[in-house]
Amino acid sequence: MIVITLTKVPKSLKGDLTKWYQEIQTGVYVGNVSARVRDALWDRILENIGRGEATMVYNAQNELGYQFRTTRKDRQVVDFDGIPLMMHLKEATGGVKHGFSDAAKFHRARVMTRNSIRKTSLSPKQLMVVSLDLETTGLDPVKDTILSIGAVKRDQEDKIVQFDQLIQGVQNVPAKITELTGITAEMLDKQGVSLADGLQALQEFVADAPVVGYNLHFDEGFLLAAFRKIGQSRLSNRLIDLMPLVKKSNKFLDNYRLETVLADYEIENLHPHHALSDAQATFELASKLKEKGFF
Repeated sequence: MIVITLTKVPKSLKGDLTKWYQEIQTGVYVGNVSARVRDALWDRILENIGRGEATMVYNAQNELGYQFRTTRKDRQVVDFDGIPLMMHLKEATGGVKHGFSDAAKFHRARVMTRNSIRKTSLSPKQLMVVSLDLETTGLDPVKDTILSIGAVKRDQEDKIVQFDQLIQGVQNVPAKITELTGITAEMLDKQGVSLADGLQALQEFVADAPVVGYNLHFDEGFLLAAFRKIGQSRLSNRLIDLMPLVKKSNKFLDNYRLETVLADYEIENLHPHHALSDAQATFELASKLKEKGFF
């Protein structure tokens, strides 16, 4: 039996532990794994604990029948004739937190001023990105086609601008796609535009801004096939796929489907599998990743 307690740790670490342990109370995890897995998990806790604290208690061959480890700075595990004891420290251990001197404060002020000047010197075009999402008849860019295009950006007046366009040309939309997206062949015929007009409008909307998307490789493949089909050159914009960035920032999600990621980042997507709604949610995700410095 192994018991782990966590306080003030990242959500990703908690999610990772639930793969091996059961959370019986907030921050209290119980499980039964091998010593090798136990030690490996403790190493992962140490690597990803952030500013939080963790304590582990597990079976051991000693007089008490158990052993423990902790990251707490005000406690220290000591061995007293083979008996593990938790010693209270008068002063917390760990390195001194630097940065309280006047020199350090002046340095931070200079850095903040420098960063502020750098940010304000950037033009709106450099700061602007366009989030993009497509709905298609299937997963194969060669056999399947684009049904709708959704895109979102922030203009130079700091307002959110949207692009939402259905594409004509599909006579029969697969039933499972209609069920998923709500798009029918009749909608495409009445409300859509030709593929050429839709792509031209998208190019005008995107202009020369970087394009972001989630699993953008999928959308890129369909756009490339579509531009080839109408005999036009592909988008030459910088493409930024958010999925690898999310995997880097949140290593312990159960999966990396868009709905799972949005839930973890507390982003609401009112109409999943609707190109514009997905693009809007992706734009919010990009904004949060940018705030955290991941791109």
